[in-house]
Amino acid sequence: MSNETLLTYFQRHVKEHPNRVALRHKDYGIWRDVTWGQYGEKVRQVAMGLISLGFKKGECVSIISENRTEWVYSDFGIMSAGGITAGVYSTNAAEQCGYIVQNSGSRFYIAENEEQFDKTLKFRKDTPHMEKVIVIEMEGLKRYKDPLLISFDDLLKLGKEFDEKNPGLFEKRVGEVMPDDLAVLIYTSGTTGPPKGAMLTHQNLLYMSEAMVDANPIQDGDETLSYLPLCHIFEQLYTVMINIRYGTVVNFIESPDTVMDNMKEVSPTVTCGVPRIWEKYASGIMIRMSDATWFKRMVFKACMGIGMKYAGLKLNFKPVPLYLKMAYSAAYVAVFRKLKERLGFDRVRVAYSGAAPISPEVLKFFNAIGLPLIEGYGQTEGTGVTTVSRKGHLKIGRVGQPLPGCEVKIAPDGEILVKGPGVFKGYFKNPEATSETLKDGWLHSGDVGELDEQGFLKITDRKKDLIITAGGKNIAPQNIENQLKFSPYINDAIVIGDRRKFIAALIAIDEETVIKYAQDNKIQFGTYGSLTQAPEIKQLIQKEVDRVNKTLAQVEQVKKFTIIPKRLYEEDGEVTPTMKVKRKFINETYKDIIEKMYRPG
Repeated sequence: MSNETLLTYFQRHVKEHPNRVALRHKDYGIWRDVTWGQYGEKVRQVAMGLISLGFKKGECVSIISENRTEWVYSDFGIMSAGGITAGVYSTNAAEQCGYIVQNSGSRFYIAENEEQFDKTLKFRKDTPHMEKVIVIEMEGLKRYKDPLLISFDDLLKLGKEFDEKNPGLFEKRVGEVMPDDLAVLIYTSGTTGPPKGAMLTHQNLLYMSEAMVDANPIQDGDETLSYLPLCHIFEQLYTVMINIRYGTVVNFIESPDTVMDNMKEVSPTVTCGVPRIWEKYASGIMIRMSDATWFKRMVFKACMGIGMKYAGLKLNFKPVPLYLKMAYSAAYVAVFRKLKERLGFDRVRVAYSGAAPISPEVLKFFNAIGLPLIEGYGQTEGTGVTTVSRKGHLKIGRVGQPLPGCEVKIAPDGEILVKGPGVFKGYFKNPEATSETLKDGWLHSGDVGELDEQGFLKITDRKKDLIITAGGKNIAPQNIENQLKFSPYINDAIVIGDRRKFIAALIAIDEETVIKYAQDNKIQFGTYGSLTQAPEIKQLIQKEVDRVNKTLAQVEQVKKFTIIPKRLYEEDGEVTPTMKVKRKFINETYKDIIEKMYRPG
């Protein structure tokens, strides 16, 4: 068996292509290049700095930061020293951060700035084993004295000095890392209960990098934009695994608020996003077009009609008539090409949607404008991806075929089971949860689905989310919710109806587009809450619900809805960092509103 890991490929890039660009980041308005040689030097210094502080093989280090070069320097520094990286969402509250530090046993904690360091002061009493907090940006902390605090720059200096005094030690530690060793702990954001640390090995990461590229090949010079949270497995696919395995260029965003601007500047060749990102892009296009001149609106409407018809045939493996091909080519030149340039999608060869189900209409919309958006399916416990569509070979309503080397089967109760090199080792310090999820080598996904004769997987819903009405009908809420969310006016929809006489829904409006609608139609409101209760806004949402109901069976139709009078926030525990609604939490929080919808009269 080969002892290759991603570290093997990392060191190969450093030695063979030291002057080739590996990473790019924006500094004072200018994009700066980081070569493989510079990347390698920083990783070496992080590793040796940690070792000089007593870091041992097999220990964890936690990282809390937005996406930036120091995140990956730390990640590969930790792994090069034989350690395990445990990422923490930068939006986590102090208590949640403390839980991960405690659960992972991290003696070292790498924090982005003063804000993240301040959180450690709230949980340090509960984590006496935590020895050092290594802060990347020292603004506001330069004069602060605390034995816990050390700057990232000082860690690099320690590493450089220790390396000079101990020649060959870095290579020795890297050489001791085996494929079956743990590489990362990915704490699932979890829609129920405290997060669990999924144990992924070096072998898991290497397999996934190769299997994903086998499904949709990478080309020399490919660039990606790093903007989804790096402690989530979906972003690690391209910022960590594929970048290291194939030498792509990763561009780090300036901040979460500049994603769309940075997308235009970089114009990546491969990109990925969660469904909410794609929904926002689609609704943004539609809203902008509603402000255009009458002539432009008519041209866009005609071109979209052609595009949707063209995409509908292509995505269902049906022949496209010559007249439609010619009409689509004209529509692409007249409208779609320029639209893609304005969005920063003009170089995109393949775009992925993952982490949650996407509406078939959104998928079709982007393929209609010439952006090859495809869907994948998986979970952290399977190193991120189980099935993925191949570019030019995807089916609407299906999430692709299994990756090479990955087995998928459907249990008698409809649950999706997975076996293969991507399946994790289990949950850290949680044998009970591990035994529930891993049985005889099969990962029990918790999702319900079906496979067709060509091996394409269809996800019906989460096993625990399936609704059984009072009349005994089984209903998958995700399908209804996705159709509702395709509306530019609806940000989130939570379908209710388990053991109830009919289906109802809680609706979270899209603030930006609804405010614009209110202004355009001279609807008076003072606060967000008053906007959600305006009769005209209720009528607007009713039209969107009616539109979706026309596509649903009678038993699936939404008979009543209530607009939630506040935004859904991750900080309030209502959504996960990847914008998945915490259904159980929502049902409990808004139980009075739900009960009101089901009261007679």
